Amino acid sequence: MDRRVVITGMGWITPLGFEIDSVWKRLLAGESGVAMTSIFQADEFPTKFSAEVKGFDLRKFLGPDHDAHRTASRQSGFALAAARLAWDSAALGKTNGLDRTRVGIYLGGGEGPLDFENFAAAAVNGWVYEQDTLDAQRWAEVAYERLDRVRELEQDPNMAAAHIAQLFGVEGPTFNTLTACAASTQAIGEATQIIRRGDADVMISGGCHSMIHPLGVTGFNRLTALSTRNDTCVTASRPFDRTRDGFVLGEGAGMLILEEYEHAKKRGAHMFVEILGYGSTADAFRITDIHEEGRGAIAAMRGALRDARVSPNEIDYISAHGTGTEENDKIETLAIRAVFGEFARKVPISSIKSMMGHLIAAAGAVELITCVLAIRDGVLPPTINYANSDPNCDLDYIPNKARPGKVRTCLSNSFGFGGQNDTLIVRGVG
Repeated sequence: MDRRVVITGMGWITPLGFEIDSVWKRLLAGESGVAMTSIFQADEFPTKFSAEVKGFDLRKFLGPDHDAHRTASRQSGFALAAARLAWDSAALGKTNGLDRTRVGIYLGGGEGPLDFENFAAAAVNGWVYEQDTLDAQRWAEVAYERLDRVRELEQDPNMAAAHIAQLFGVEGPTFNTLTACAASTQAIGEATQIIRRGDADVMISGGCHSMIHPLGVTGFNRLTALSTRNDTCVTASRPFDRTRDGFVLGEGAGMLILEEYEHAKKRGAHMFVEILGYGSTADAFRITDIHEEGRGAIAAMRGALRDARVSPNEIDYISAHGTGTEENDKIETLAIRAVFGEFARKVPISSIKSMMGHLIAAAGAVELITCVLAIRDGVLPPTINYANSDPNCDLDYIPNKARPGKVRTCLSNSFGFGGQNDTLIVRGVG
């Protein structure tokens, strides 16, 4: 029989703040973290706003350990801070005799140029080199002189995991996945499997990402995936609303401590929830579009339910992927209807992307934390900015106001570019 896996610690760095309960309070109040972009000059972009992490200082989280991680990229810094919060939440640092060879890491981590100005200069010179081989030497000089070697290394998606391993001295299995917007949900699901099969007792899992830079915004604008409501940006993220016009780019990190049940029990750890089910599929369709009949999303949810050995009518809440794009919201609704049947109209659904924006590789982990908190407190976060019903999105999206209710079992969806679909199911321990 598979070993049971529980969550014993949580931490996040979000556009609404850093502390678990204060951010949760803001989510339940329906507050928005969206504002005009300040990280870079976005005036000439079709989308001039985002959901930035404000007031972040890694030194406040790491203290004397900061110097060893001073080269960390923005996303690695978010990951380090969230991991520290989760580690402390689980009281692992106070655990005598913790076998750190049995503690692993599985992250969904992003990527991107850390030093965009110099990256662009090297790229332009590379283009010149392609046109005139006489400029080859000059291109090499620019690339060598202007691109910092350490910061270039920090662009690699696995660097966040490497930093975390160093911070806590953990030597167990360590992985990073970059399956776009599904990455951290997939990471948590795969970390669960590692513990289940006995390859680790504890896994630090979640995701981190920051794409609020010219390259990230350019790419999403060219795909017409971002909202362009520059005059009303605070209400631009409106999942499932008929007037939705794209998602709002966010950033941050969410980290959870996953632990084998008996290991957690032996050390007297608080167990927030148990991870019951995980489903993972590929659409095998288009790179940027979810399958029009939702076949991958349907299969992922059914796989998670089968793995959890629960029926659809046992789900008390669905944390939707809910990006606010026309196609995603319509097809996710279709998929939920297919999986849940008549019960689809009874199960509450919401998308916190309406408040935090889309944290890309970090989104699923942050959204799973809200499921844990919903179970803990018996209250469900709203989908804000919902005012106009869409006949293609006709379910209960908890519009605009948080809702109290009995919550024991939650399902969380994440769907990524490339056709990746991942679903997790968690339940209160008892």
